[in-house]
Amino acid sequence: MSAIERCRTAALGGHVARCEECDHTHIAYNSCRNRHCPKCQGAAAKQWLAERQAELLPVPYFHVVFTLPALIGDIAYHNKAVIYDILFKAAAETLITIAADPKHLGARIGLTAVLHTWGSALTHHPHVHCIVPGGGLSLDGGRWISCRPGFFLPVRVLSRLFRRLFLERLVASHNAGRLHFFGDHAPLVELRAFSAYLAPLHKIEWVVYSKRPFAGPQAVLAYLSRYTHRVAIANSRLIALDDNAVTFRWKDYRAQGRERHKLMTLASGEFIRRFLIHVLPSGFHRIRHYGLFANGGRAENLARARELLGVPPRQNEPRDADANADEPSMHSLPCPSCGGRMIIVETFERGSTPRTRPSSPIRIDTS
Repeated sequence: MSAIERCRTAALGGHVARCEECDHTHIAYNSCRNRHCPKCQGAAAKQWLAERQAELLPVPYFHVVFTLPALIGDIAYHNKAVIYDILFKAAAETLITIAADPKHLGARIGLTAVLHTWGSALTHHPHVHCIVPGGGLSLDGGRWISCRPGFFLPVRVLSRLFRRLFLERLVASHNAGRLHFFGDHAPLVELRAFSAYLAPLHKIEWVVYSKRPFAGPQAVLAYLSRYTHRVAIANSRLIALDDNAVTFRWKDYRAQGRERHKLMTLASGEFIRRFLIHVLPSGFHRIRHYGLFANGGRAENLARARELLGVPPRQNEPRDADANADEPSMHSLPCPSCGGRMIIVETFERGSTPRTRPSSPIRIDTS
């Protein structure tokens, strides 16, 4: 929270820019670049998408979502790194295994998985979004195998394998002493109690949702731009706030039509608590690539797929020299008053204040 609180403030330093034409001056404070900050994900998303664009294949892409039952979500509060890692691996192994089965697709596939841990009301709702091309390389690598039009893999088969793989890995983690339990869940440290806790989960259907294919590869990028670097709540959803409460928009998926979009007001402490539930462990990767897209052989696999699909290899698009696009380049952005060129006239360090005064009225960039 401290990083987000200091974002775009004098605590992180910044610079002063002045227009060459009209001398208009304004202050631009530095961003925190924290991956949980609603204001600092735009540049990271843009750079990531530029890298992924060169990897898109000219085939339909499917969107598959794997969701954890509430009983698992309850023990994930204190075991985020372990349980979220199992969620990633079980989902990826499920897709890769079923796709490789000759009864279904009989192909080696690739996928990109993105972790989300929240519902619209900031409740704890761990799930992974998987973006998967509708086909893959034959097991001998000699041809491209496409899935049936509009259909990728059977959801019920995916659901049952996902359930088995996840529970096997979860029990193995418990046996290895990697899970921790507190409060009402403290008795689960005993294997017998833990097995009894998991027993109902062997009998229910786990939610795996396969959405219809995207309308072309570019639609995949449009989707990813909204989902890959999203945080638990965007500033655009905030309606009102003060020292006592926060009001924000949320979507009630149980309702229909206009009744689905609602407002929720939470006490400030409860709002912060819900937000902090979704802060990931340090160093935890929330975007991962598997199968053909795994880092070790991605370039070679993509080149082979393009060859078999009969399309020329894609060249990486040139990237802007300024990778930190969320920090405006004062040499390129026009003056907000006259449209002239802005130049940096002063840089100030963390915790300092600029010597140069902004033009009147004061314009401080905190966007």
